[in-house]
Amino acid sequence: MPTVVQNLDAAILNISGLIAQITVEPKPSYNVDGQLVSWAEYLDTLTTKLATLQKTRQMAGGPYQRASRFRSV
Repeated sequence: MPTVVQNLDAAILNISGLIAQITVEPKPSYNVDGQLVSWAEYLDTLTTKLATLQKTRQMAGGPYQRASRFRSV
């Protein structure tokens, strides 16, 4: 069973792929039966989700502490 970090990595990879595809092959916005399909808004939503997932991934990795030793003279 995948861990939380693995699931986050997979989601980040999927959204990054969608963003790359949209930016390489941009499409115009259009209406379908009165409903607006806006690719620019979709790209903005994906970018926001990617930033949130990356932040969550960083926090899920856990805190890292650097151990060091000090010696007084």
